[in-house]
Amino acid sequence: MSAAASEGNVAGRLSFVDRYLAVWILVAMAVGLGLGRLVPGLGGALAKVTVTGVSLPIALGLLVMMYPVLAKVRYDRLDTVTRDRRLLLPSLLLNWIVGPALMFALAWLFLPDLPAYRTGLIIVGLARCIAMVIIWNDLACGHREAAAVLVALNSVFQVVAFSALGWFYLSVLPGWLGLEQTGLDVPVWEIARSVLIFLGIPLAAGYLTRRIGEKSKGRTWYEAKLIPRIGPFALYGLLFTIVILFALQGEAITSQPLDVARIALPLLAYFAVMWAGSMALGRAVGLDYPRATTLAFTAAGNNFELAIAVAIATFGASSGQALAGVVGPLIEVPVLIGLVYVALYARRYFTATSVPASQEDPACA
Repeated sequence: MSAAASEGNVAGRLSFVDRYLAVWILVAMAVGLGLGRLVPGLGGALAKVTVTGVSLPIALGLLVMMYPVLAKVRYDRLDTVTRDRRLLLPSLLLNWIVGPALMFALAWLFLPDLPAYRTGLIIVGLARCIAMVIIWNDLACGHREAAAVLVALNSVFQVVAFSALGWFYLSVLPGWLGLEQTGLDVPVWEIARSVLIFLGIPLAAGYLTRRIGEKSKGRTWYEAKLIPRIGPFALYGLLFTIVILFALQGEAITSQPLDVARIALPLLAYFAVMWAGSMALGRAVGLDYPRATTLAFTAAGNNFELAIAVAIATFGASSGQALAGVVGPLIEVPVLIGLVYVALYARRYFTATSVPASQEDPACA
């Protein structure tokens, strides 16, 4: 059977929401922007109640989005990932050395005359993804267990290293290079609390759901009956989160289109270089497609919740730093959903050496 025919059969087995996901995401973005622009006071109302600096509706959307994917993870397979140095070492290198350095370079290259936006972008580069990347990885048929391990690893490093890296890239390194310096004081507890909420809660819920479900009904029932019922809520949570996120900042984004465009350019370059470079590195070190895909998406994605919260807490909700953080997901969401399709196309260039759990889904058959 030809690749085109196979892909057509796969598409035919997908649900209506899955098949046109890119369309729904763009519609959700447009709806959110429209609501934020047309409904007076909506953004302020949504932002009144927050969790670690993130709007409560967004926090709820993120938890709903992550729970079904983490419930699909086979936790008894995690030990095979933790022993895989070809995956773990490149991930640490890309996330905590290459990523922040690349964003620093791009921010200064594209925004030398806009210090507030430049600082906001550098903060985005320091906040490694622990949430939405799980969705992109799952849609691209990445390795679920590897994604869970890498996200957990990023979480630990985020708590330990975020403040130190912020000090280095905003104060120390610019000083060495004779550039303008900026201060950043972020309590470690604030970062840890964000990690515990946005990763700890859905991770614990997913683990307990699988453990209790398999113990009471067996793995066959769990994966054939329960997972298909709760699985769609990941996409519903994603779409809800996008609508609320863009509704919160709709007026700021639409009232400053030129500023948004200038912020968008280094972000586009960042996502393209990080994803393509990570995918190529994964293939070069001998990773199969699922693991290389997981490496690429966990390296390219960023924790916009943390970046926005830090920017608002440090510089204020109406600051240029906060706007740069908000533009992050505006660019990241459509770019990474596009890269999901690029990744699926790139499967033909990898030699399959293992069969991941994610291939149980129709889209990954």
